[in-house]
Amino acid sequence: MVKITGIVGSPRKGNTSFLVEKALEAAEKEGAETEIIFLGKSNINPCIACEICKKTGKCSIEDDMEDILQKISTSQGIIIGSPVYFGTITAQTKMLMDRSRPLRRNFQLKDKVCGAIAVGAARNGGQETTCSAIHDFFLIHDGIVVGDGNPTAHYGGTGVGGEKTACQEDEVGMETSRNLGKRVAILARDLYHSR
Repeated sequence: MVKITGIVGSPRKGNTSFLVEKALEAAEKEGAETEIIFLGKSNINPCIACEICKKTGKCSIEDDMEDILQKISTSQGIIIGSPVYFGTITAQTKMLMDRSRPLRRNFQLKDKVCGAIAVGAARNGGQETTCSAIHDFFLIHDGIVVGDGNPTAHYGGTGVGGEKTACQEDEVGMETSRNLGKRVAILARDLYHSR
């Protein structure tokens, strides 16, 4: 059985967490074990560029990141969701990315199946640039980036939501997020079982 970890990069629980949950539900239907991490509820500090992780493989800052990095390094699939903040990811999501440097020591995310979910205030509200920022992060770690596949063929899950519950009415957002979760789970399973 493969494990898919969903990461919610929003400072609050609302639209992004709703769509990440939809993606994980679809992954579970494909037989995956899932876990969700809420960065807004986590104690995460910014990188201080001390370079200790390059020497030791461990971050010098003691907070929730060590546990988060352990969880994603032992997953076969990772989905990161972020609301659109000024055309890109949130500060919480960026701190996760910056603090993930210990995982590059041995490329611990290599060949993990990775996808993105973004929620903007309008249909063309920065979802693609936000997904692209998440994709770039995964590519730097040598992960395998996927979109939501057929038939929707988007960058990933793309939701519209200003109010905290708006995505519950967003059929496109739900469909693309479910398709992404399914695609991540199927590819992760196929890769995992072929080894």
